[in-house]
Amino acid sequence: MAIHQFRQHPLKGLYLAFELATTLFFRLPSWVLVNLPQESRPRPSWSLKKSVLIKVIYHLNVVQERTDSLLFYGDHSTVDEGPDINSVWVEPTPQLLNPEIRNLADAADVAPVTIPGYWFDKTNMNTDIGAPPRPGEKVIYSLHGGAFVMFSASPRDFPANVVRGLLEHCADVRRVFALEYRLSKHEPDELANPFPAALLDALAGYVYLTNVIGFDPENIVVEGDSAGGNLALALVRYLVENVGVVPGLPKPPGGLLLLSPWVDPSDTAVPPGSRANANMASDFIGMPEGPFALYARRAFLGPLATVPHGRFNRYVAPGCSDARMSHVSFEGFPRTMIVAGEAEMLVDQINTLVGHMKRDLGEKVCYYEARDAVHDFIMFSFCEPERTLALEAISEWM
Repeated sequence: MAIHQFRQHPLKGLYLAFELATTLFFRLPSWVLVNLPQESRPRPSWSLKKSVLIKVIYHLNVVQERTDSLLFYGDHSTVDEGPDINSVWVEPTPQLLNPEIRNLADAADVAPVTIPGYWFDKTNMNTDIGAPPRPGEKVIYSLHGGAFVMFSASPRDFPANVVRGLLEHCADVRRVFALEYRLSKHEPDELANPFPAALLDALAGYVYLTNVIGFDPENIVVEGDSAGGNLALALVRYLVENVGVVPGLPKPPGGLLLLSPWVDPSDTAVPPGSRANANMASDFIGMPEGPFALYARRAFLGPLATVPHGRFNRYVAPGCSDARMSHVSFEGFPRTMIVAGEAEMLVDQINTLVGHMKRDLGEKVCYYEARDAVHDFIMFSFCEPERTLALEAISEWM
């Protein structure tokens, strides 16, 4: 069945029930049996639990592709509520857009809007929402992953595990602000929020931290995982290139933290001999030319996908290895830490980004590659010991 034809199919519910039953009673036991011998696991260092759970996540992605369903879709127009949820609304900043981004926004039919965000505290701390910073207080500004089409910043969603891990291990950080930026959609959904919508939102969230809460930019670390890493790079690039040019634009942050960043949405190649090719057997994310990846790519790029060389825009593909991107500069970027998993599909494009940034920034760039780790492994509490080791390295870098 062709992509999108199953979305409204009358038998879709029956198929999902069938998938659940066969996974519980047939696939899951078979995955356990196959992975019982340590030498049969995708990585010999993996535990049986990790090997099976990675397979489960991979299969969820397969079902998502087959049924054309976004299983975990966030919504920027509402906020989660609860006794332990600290949400705020962030005002847009149209006055801080330069002509280039304004024209891209007009072409994509997107405009600045009010969006929510969530404050996270360390365990057993209860900082008032929007409290001014203490002298010298550092804050992490978090941009979640999800291929620009799923997940949310809510404390109840999966990416919150990244935030909680950072708060647990980074002694100098008392709180994190996570932004609910707009997610993109493409056909058969109603087209919505392609680039630069998320960048407009990320800029508003940054200005909220500097101008409303009062954080010194030097004390802000912009963090992003997966697609959020792409967005973090775009935000910092905009600040670096336009501070002093756009009146009222804050200075760039003091640090940039990228966790398994998706830095080349145009990359669909998995050539033989590449590390990405070798990691197909260990990572849980689908093929870059698969239906979900195609949907995410088209949704995020929007009109850029139809413009000659649009997919090589420096804001959307900073890790592209194409010669047309060799001139893109990272001068002026803050000290940066990039974390990747040795066993993830994106490791080649991440290494391309590392090379580009080290060319311009030298020792200001710290690269940490976690042995036998999959994509975005800090999001998964069962990915040990690599998760804790990476968080300890991040704490030391902070």
